[in-house]
Amino acid sequence: MALTLQTTGIHPSTGRIVTIDAVAFDNAGNYGQRFHAVIKPDIDAGPRHLHGLTVADIEQAPAFNKILKSLDKLIDGRTLIVHDIPYTWGFIVAEARRAMIAAARHNRARHRGRNKGKRRHQKVGHMPTPVRIVDTLATSYAQGVRSNDVRLRGVAQNNGLDAVPTATIERAHRPEQETSREETELLIQLYQHQQHGPVRSYAPDDLRADRFGLQRSHVRVDAAEAPVQHHNPGIYEPGKELRRGMVIVVAPEILEDPDTIISALMREELNYSEKLTREASLVVCNVTTDLVGKAMHAQRKGIPLMSDAAFLDALTRIEGPATSQPPARRQSPQKGGGHNRKRRRRRGGRGRGRRNSGGSTPKNNA
Repeated sequence: MALTLQTTGIHPSTGRIVTIDAVAFDNAGNYGQRFHAVIKPDIDAGPRHLHGLTVADIEQAPAFNKILKSLDKLIDGRTLIVHDIPYTWGFIVAEARRAMIAAARHNRARHRGRNKGKRRHQKVGHMPTPVRIVDTLATSYAQGVRSNDVRLRGVAQNNGLDAVPTATIERAHRPEQETSREETELLIQLYQHQQHGPVRSYAPDDLRADRFGLQRSHVRVDAAEAPVQHHNPGIYEPGKELRRGMVIVVAPEILEDPDTIISALMREELNYSEKLTREASLVVCNVTTDLVGKAMHAQRKGIPLMSDAAFLDALTRIEGPATSQPPARRQSPQKGGGHNRKRRRRRGGRGRGRRNSGGSTPKNNA
């Protein structure tokens, strides 16, 4: 089952799905069951040029909880093909979870108070259960096919398929269902094209949400959330050895499975960061020209790049931590933390403020 989405944003924790399109197909490329739905989100859906829908289209559409059962029937027991697992599967999981939580809350309220037994019991469906989820974007990286445009059309074009990733006035005037189906069929073509090489896929149980709701591997999320193991000795100097405590960022432009790189660096007591900041010591990346994304920002910040093979080799010669300074703790963002600290200081007076004013904790971005 190939599935494409349109959403109101890039993070499942804050965005919502606006359209879903899906097509079932077999190994011979024959199409089977087809599905398309416009969904009315509980937040602003954004302007028409983003998704091709009018306000009337969205207002007349059902909420996600009304189509979850249908989605379950489509996905359960099948191999799900998507472009960018963290994004697409992340939105499906986040929306299903919201629908299920809201239904459970409704059903609990049904048995309490004056409305006891009067409201109808809600059955919205369950979390979809594909056998595996194949990621055509990650597969493209694994097969060494680069694309500065990581959207489906850009990746398909760099894989040699007939796909133009530019927007046109003619396309903007076509019905949304037509353009969405075109994207889904292109996804099927890309998946079939990639069968000659290594394919990146996960079982649903191998994945979980990070703090943005993106569905990533347990290895990756555990590493991003792990306590800092040693004091960061700073930026890696080419020609020298890696030191324990260095902060490593892994770019997508590698041939090795990112989980292999992340597991290896964690075993050697390096620190993994999902986000590139000036605290990063090194970026694992196999390209050095025409840089984009993390590699481009690393070059601008003066942070060196190292290929995946060279990095795994360097781990065999890793040196101990640079100092005995105790490691800093990772800090997860908390709403209103600064404001609440100020309020506590004002309430507590000088004595309490002095008693709670220990050394500050260095910040480390997950």
